Amino acid sequence: MCGITGWVSYDRDLTRQHARLDEMTRTMACRGPDAGGVWLDRHAGLGHRRLAVIDLEGGAQPMVVPTDDGPVAITYSGEIYNYTELRSELLRRGHRFETRSDTEVALHGYLEWGEAVAERLNGMFAFAVWDSRAEKLVMIRDRMGVKPLLYFRTDDGVLFGSEPKAILANAAADRAVDLAGLRELFSLTQTPGSALWCGMREVLPGGVVTVDRSGLRERRYWTLPTRPHTDDLKTTISTVRELLEDIVGRQLVSDVPRCTLLSGGLDSSAITALAAAELGRPGRHGGTGEKVRSFSVDFAGRQDHFVADDLRGTTDAPYAHEVADHVGSQHEFIVLDHAAIADPAVRRAVVTARDSPFTFGDVDTSLYLLFQAIRRQSTVALSGESADEVFGGYRWFHQPEVQAARTFPWMAVFVDGERARRSDRFNAGLTAALDLPSYINDRYAEAVGEVERAEGEGESEHETRMRVMSHLHLTRFVRMLLERKDRISMAVGLEVRVPFCDHRLVEYVHNVPWSMKTFDGREKSLLRAATADLLPASVRKRVKASYPTTLDPHYAGALLRQSRELLGTDDPVFGLVDRGWLEGVTRLDATTMPVDVRNGLERVLDLSTWLDVNRPELRL
Repeated sequence: MCGITGWVSYDRDLTRQHARLDEMTRTMACRGPDAGGVWLDRHAGLGHRRLAVIDLEGGAQPMVVPTDDGPVAITYSGEIYNYTELRSELLRRGHRFETRSDTEVALHGYLEWGEAVAERLNGMFAFAVWDSRAEKLVMIRDRMGVKPLLYFRTDDGVLFGSEPKAILANAAADRAVDLAGLRELFSLTQTPGSALWCGMREVLPGGVVTVDRSGLRERRYWTLPTRPHTDDLKTTISTVRELLEDIVGRQLVSDVPRCTLLSGGLDSSAITALAAAELGRPGRHGGTGEKVRSFSVDFAGRQDHFVADDLRGTTDAPYAHEVADHVGSQHEFIVLDHAAIADPAVRRAVVTARDSPFTFGDVDTSLYLLFQAIRRQSTVALSGESADEVFGGYRWFHQPEVQAARTFPWMAVFVDGERARRSDRFNAGLTAALDLPSYINDRYAEAVGEVERAEGEGESEHETRMRVMSHLHLTRFVRMLLERKDRISMAVGLEVRVPFCDHRLVEYVHNVPWSMKTFDGREKSLLRAATADLLPASVRKRVKASYPTTLDPHYAGALLRQSRELLGTDDPVFGLVDRGWLEGVTRLDATTMPVDVRNGLERVLDLSTWLDVNRPELRL
């Protein structure tokens, strides 16, 4: 896993721009703490920061292959899980390799198949190839958008990078944010292609962007397909199991220490159990006969403060213990206290990592601290992220009133109009200018319009609606979570892999009828059945619990103190936020503070921090 960046300019000689490319590349040193490099051609410059995972000695980048008509160079981030098969095929076609890295496979794959190499790759990846033979840049992103890749068009070319900060380090980029960017940010719609900064776009998941002297073109090599599902229930369950075994086996391949993230929920427990079984079988994929390492997060005094609610009916720790004992993992709890989670320096690190004024508060800061602790012992972690989107695990999938709602399902649960007004805390002028309800309605209509309907007359109205809900989660909601996990993990140099995002599994399960996905009347019936023999009974029966949040009133107290300090300044945040609201809530008692008020305090502090870190021009 790495950070990539680059600059294409057809009107200047970039061989004289080493310092600028180096500056752009250094902004992502955290993504690649092991090495960095810059490569320059007359009209293109590529930068790379490396987190060494495969072929530690031979995978340096940018990587270049000379040809008779000029060099072809690549800067690459991610992991290709079928690179050994592709490497063998390319060897048969006459290619010669100097390393064991998947990067070189991607580069030679481009030389052999051009842009069509994307369709042959299984993995999470984002890379850019400069083909000097045609003076052409090709940017390619994985199907689910696990790895980020953004670009900014200039008068004579393009800037690109894994993160906005790399692009913004070049003076040719516009360091401004307008209402369109803020609407996208605060609406939680995650429109494919959108970005916060003016003029910036993301390469679409499953997308290819080509830049040459004639301009910029974008196409998609993959979108979520609709296909008939003809397998019976028994075959469907066994197919899911076979896919999961193959996926986890492939994603365990690493030349550095690896582990799993284990909460004790069904998703992470299934991944940990599959990893334990795979590692216990020497000779297969990553199998070495070793024990799998696993990590969980917990909060000091959590049992004393825990109160069950709709999102978290139970604490995680007992289940994580039981799974670790059941599969024989080498398990460790990372226990965090309120002071660490509320530390302004940690907040600043998270806001900087996410390049966003919108975080999930203590959920993000605790995740950052968890990843930081894991990174001291492992470089690669497998996560259960995305199982809920793939298998229909969220409780709102199963609520008739949400199924019937004509808006994004997660908004039908969490963001009714009144609560949104209480939580956003913007001043009246900004709230009116944003007009988020209208924006959300428009984006929802666009999203539903993308869904490919099933052929024939066999699909009921309810099945069609559940297909739409699945599509919304797999093309919108999951990407918010993937972006969050990528940014926070890479901020500490930890590579997090997401087996449930393998496109083969996503395509297969997406097309399974909803009646089969819920054949036993529970959420994630297929996943539960496919991994039942690997898990203790308690986990098989457990109801989903969301990622934990601290309930320690001392954390709320720390937020109140920081907010009062903010009120004593003329911080630019008050050009956006209602000062009167903040003054009112800082008089509340930390022990009885409503959750939505606490969330509001976190949003204000995040926004203030982001304005200080980035100093954007606000065009409102």
